[in-house]
Amino acid sequence: MFRSLSALRVLNCGFAQSRFISAGSINTLKVKEEVKRERQLALLGGGKKRIDAQHKKGKLTARERLEILLDPHSFREYDMFVQHRCSDFGMEKEKYYGDSVITGSGLINGRPVYVFSQDFTVFGGSLSSVHAAKICKIMDQAMLIGAPVIGLNDSGGARIQEGVESLAGYADIFQRNVMASGVVPQLSLIMGPCAGGAVYSPALTDFIFMVRQTSYLFITGPDVVQSVTNETVTQEELGGANTHMVKSGVAHAAFDNDIDTLLRTRELFNFLPLSNKEQGSVIRESDDSPDRLVHSLDTVVPLESTAAYDMKEVIHAIVDAEDFFEIMPEFAKNIIIGFGRLNGRTVGIVANQPKVAAGCLDINSSVKGARFVRFCDAFNIPLLTFVDVPGFLPGTAQEHNGIIRHGAKLLFAYAEATVPKITVITRKAYGGAYDVMSSKHLRGDMNYAWPTAEVAVMGAQGAVKIIFRGGHGSDAQEREAEYVDKFANPFPAAVRGFVDDIIEPNTTRQRICRDLELLSAKNLKNPKKKHANIPL
Repeated sequence: MFRSLSALRVLNCGFAQSRFISAGSINTLKVKEEVKRERQLALLGGGKKRIDAQHKKGKLTARERLEILLDPHSFREYDMFVQHRCSDFGMEKEKYYGDSVITGSGLINGRPVYVFSQDFTVFGGSLSSVHAAKICKIMDQAMLIGAPVIGLNDSGGARIQEGVESLAGYADIFQRNVMASGVVPQLSLIMGPCAGGAVYSPALTDFIFMVRQTSYLFITGPDVVQSVTNETVTQEELGGANTHMVKSGVAHAAFDNDIDTLLRTRELFNFLPLSNKEQGSVIRESDDSPDRLVHSLDTVVPLESTAAYDMKEVIHAIVDAEDFFEIMPEFAKNIIIGFGRLNGRTVGIVANQPKVAAGCLDINSSVKGARFVRFCDAFNIPLLTFVDVPGFLPGTAQEHNGIIRHGAKLLFAYAEATVPKITVITRKAYGGAYDVMSSKHLRGDMNYAWPTAEVAVMGAQGAVKIIFRGGHGSDAQEREAEYVDKFANPFPAAVRGFVDDIIEPNTTRQRICRDLELLSAKNLKNPKKKHANIPL
């Protein structure tokens, strides 16, 4: 009897357990189905109608952009089911999963990156407190592991219904932009409108790319401008890609459509290190021999010292496979900046452009060059400088607008930089501009001159007028010739050790490749300090 009762109890216990497992399995299946259903809903963003409206503007959706930017199937999304918490102005009746931004991590050519993509189909991509929190989360993670952050901006600005909470969210992002600066590369792609407080996060990042005709950056829109200043201006004129590429210098590049912008971003990404922890330059396999001689360089500089030539021909001829990614190509064209590779090693290139303003340095070119030099130094990217500079641009406009202060920025950036610095003087290196352009005196590692180089305080004609006041006619011409023989050549600098060698132009690539290999072990540190005080 006892045994029978025990057996019955065991039987009943087992039956109850099987019922429990069965119910649990059913519940799990229901949850899985619900998650699947809600995930599909989240993927639709603001809905089919708004997605169609986005496409009609010639723009991709936030998710479509990520598919193009990242390697296939590499995107891992975070906070897909987050919703805004605002209950004012009827906002509690309209909620969307993920709110108005998609965040996560992925790969670009197998290398990790954190991304956020603002979704214009949800409340016009406006920034809410949870929108900001999602962005802050990935930025914090990016700094912890050391990976770049790319932001795809397409937003109408602060979500007005949330008031100061939205503004607080912007400030939280700004703080992280500043903390991440010099730690991980930050790229901003302006894929649509970006107004008000929204513009300052991109402005704090390293590179800004825009899309022509569909993206805009401005503090205040055309309507506000008209009401305050009585100016009538379109969005494109006020803050379009052309404005920021040519006039303001806010944008670093602009492309014709979303797809081109995203693909070009992938190209730039390949030149960049993941963080400042990477001590050496980014290296890729190269089929271009480091010993390749470039005979076209022997004749690139004209015999006439005042004749122009295109410095881009020099750059393209020297870098691997003529692959040069130019930054800010339409702004301050008298200086060229961008990335290339030499024997597979990423280098930052700065060069005077004799075709524009004879290569003179001015306010805009100084600021353009300085910021690029500081980026390269922050991320351990060697600097290669090509010099053909007759001096700083003269004139009251330059002086009154602070050429002294702005020119000092480029000087400061080069002097502060501790990365390998290689300089090639192709022709003119006159006056203070000679000093500024990564001279030996600013801790240049290897400084070369071509036989066509002229290192002097100024040009012969101006020098003779000062040295021999009152001279004229054949007498002045003889003295000019004397000055040219004495100073308008590379020997005075070479004799004093201010250039390490006078080299044949065709050997330039070979020399630089060998120097970069040698200098990869360079270890230079600046004096310990909280931070320097660059003349902003």
